Parts: sequence; structure tokens; C-alpha cells
Amino acid sequence: MKYSLLDLAPVPEGSTVAQAIANSVALAQAAEGFGYHRHWLAEHHNMPGVASSATAVMIGHIAGQTTRIRVGAGGIMLPNHSPLAVAEQFGTLAEIYPGRIDLGLGRAPGTDMATARALRRHMSGEDHFPRDVGELLAYLGDPQEGQTLHAVPGESTHVPVWILGSSLYGAQLAAQAGLPYAFASHFAPDALEQAIEVYRRSFQPSPWLEKPHFMLAMNVYAAETEERAAYLKTTMQQAFARLRMGQPGRLPHPVERIEDHVDPALLAQVERAFRVTAMGTPEMVRRQIADFLEAYAPDEVIVTGQIHDPEARIRSFEIAAEQLRALGAEAS
Repeated sequence: MKYSLLDLAPVPEGSTVAQAIANSVALAQAAEGFGYHRHWLAEHHNMPGVASSATAVMIGHIAGQTTRIRVGAGGIMLPNHSPLAVAEQFGTLAEIYPGRIDLGLGRAPGTDMATARALRRHMSGEDHFPRDVGELLAYLGDPQEGQTLHAVPGESTHVPVWILGSSLYGAQLAAQAGLPYAFASHFAPDALEQAIEVYRRSFQPSPWLEKPHFMLAMNVYAAETEERAAYLKTTMQQAFARLRMGQPGRLPHPVERIEDHVDPALLAQVERAFRVTAMGTPEMVRRQIADFLEAYAPDEVIVTGQIHDPEARIRSFEIAAEQLRALGAEAS
């Protein structure tokens, strides 16, 4: 089992977008040394606290500042783009950084509806996601006889394509298409058990993948003391609460008592959404991760953590890597 990292390129309060991008580069370089297999970035728009909206650009920048770690999208929100444009972007990345680029695909817009309209210029009530996935796979594969439309670059690069999701829809699509599946259990775990069962039971081997490959996403907030880890976690709790209230902003400073800053009912919602979280000292984190691995038996783990201080964020991911290796995960 490999372990990977999901980075939202957060823009902390009191910082800048330029610094956030530099922080993501530093994190990827450190993660490479910690044995992480992948460094994924996510597409979000109209979010003051996220600097990875131009996801392919960020992937290219980080791949150019590292040497071994795979870099990719977790994910590209395919309804915002034409499959041909995505194939050309990621085909270009694959030609520049061969064997190191991943393409995870999401079905949601990754933003509010007004921004979605600005991105697409038109809105359709139809669900074109399965068709668009198939079209994209064809562009990235080998050319077929009689084919007139080609992705250049892109064609024959065979960039690994993942389906991302938090429902049975994505699990079924990934299984039917014979693609690896990453579940967004780090913030939407309600359908986790069902999705795993559906994906593994329904999986059909394909030219892309011979057997099912399921990735579990989890949050990690690790520090030398439990109190310090809980303090770091309050950044995420505040950020998600503000998002739920329609007040997204830059990544908040941590606070001593989260109860003084977030309404108890809303905090309970946050805790439920983020219950796939390991938090505490290295030993505590190892026990919690072990429980998740035993419960869900993932083929791969991807960890994330919204932490305000970039150095504390790197240290948390270092602890996570140490504990995953102690539990038998393989360093890249």
C-alpha cells in the first residue's frame, strides 16, 4: 500500500497567493523525501483560501520543482472543461514529466453556480460526465483507424485517469469503466462503506486497470502533543464552518477554544463531515490510522490537512508518513 498527499494550496490569513504557491512547492519537496507516492492538487474556483484554481498550471510548476513524486489532479472538475482541452493540458504535462502525471476527475463544478456559469458560459441540465470521461480516455489512448480528431499533445500518453467521488454514482462509474477510484472520505464519508462494496463488487477489468484500486482520503492533524494537534485542527473547523455559512475566506488562524468561535450545532456538523480524521500525538495518530486501515482495507491512502502554519503542516505530514510506514505502508 502506497501513501499519497492531497494539497489544496491554501492561502492562510495574513499571507499571499504567491506565498501559498511557494508553500505548496516546499510541501511537495518535503513529501518526496517522506516517501509520498503522489502530490495531488484540487480545482476550486471563487475561493479566497485556495490557490489551485489553475490546477494544470500548478501541477506543472510543482512537477518542475520535484524529481520523483507523481503530481496530479485530485481533481479536475470535468463539467467545467472540454475533454479535448483537458487531454491536451495533461498530455503536455505527461510529455514534459513522463511517468509522473495523474488525472483525477470530479463530476461537481467545485464552486458556486454563478461561478460555474462564468466558467462554462452555458449550463445544461443533462449529465454528460460518463460520456465526457469516455471521450477523454479516447483522446489519451492510442489513435484508432478512421479517427479524425486528435489530442496533440495527449494522444498515446495514457495518462492514468481516476474517478473521484463521494457517492455510489462515482463508484459505479469507476467500476464499469475499469478505472481507479478515490473516495472523498476526508469531508463526505457518509457513503464510504457502500461505495467500497459497490466498486469492488462491480469492477470490470479494462485496458487501464486489471483489478480494482481504491484510495481512501483522510485528514491528519499530528503534532508532538495532543493539545498542539487539536489547536492545529481548529483552522479546518473554522474554515468549513464558514463555508457552510456561505462565508468562504482565507485559511483562519487556529484558536485555543473552538467552542468560542463556532456554534455548537454547526461544530457538530463539521465533526460529522470530518470524522475520517487522525488527530493527536504520533502514537495516537498511528492507532487511529490503523483503525481506518482495518475497517476499510484501502489499496492506497491519501492524507490531507488544512493547517495555517506551513511548517506545522509539513511536520504533520511527516508524522503521518512515519506512522503509515510503521503500519506497513510502502514509501516511494
